[in-house]
Amino acid sequence: MRSADAFDRPTYLSREESFMYDRETLFPMEETRNEARIEYTEKGMLNLSSRRCQILQISKSRALIGILTQFKLPQTFYLDIPGARIGMIGCIVRRVYPNDTMEARFLRLVPDADLNRIFVYSTHPNHRNRVLDIYR
Repeated sequence: MRSADAFDRPTYLSREESFMYDRETLFPMEETRNEARIEYTEKGMLNLSSRRCQILQISKSRALIGILTQFKLPQTFYLDIPGARIGMIGCIVRRVYPNDTMEARFLRLVPDADLNRIFVYSTHPNHRNRVLDIYR
């Protein structure tokens, strides 16, 4: 049996650093209002289940999502934004807030073209004058 102080000593894993979680740059969040869909697999199911949600704020690496219905929230899921024709963005739940919102982190950075398309199709008043550049 080990003593309690054996667990307090640093190990080789305590020196490891992960760019994904430790040194990730936090891009500024911008308010938006887009309808979206959370898609995930339930335990023991082979097909995808989906729930409606709303994107309240978004950046290149994360989003603040408002959930419209009560359901068991999965740790990993896909985010679809059908209005902007963006599908299957892989996400991980970072934090769940008591006011039916959650913060999700994207598994890859969202390109600027897709982010601009999200803002064009947003119903938020700040994005009223945005236009879609079809030549890019």
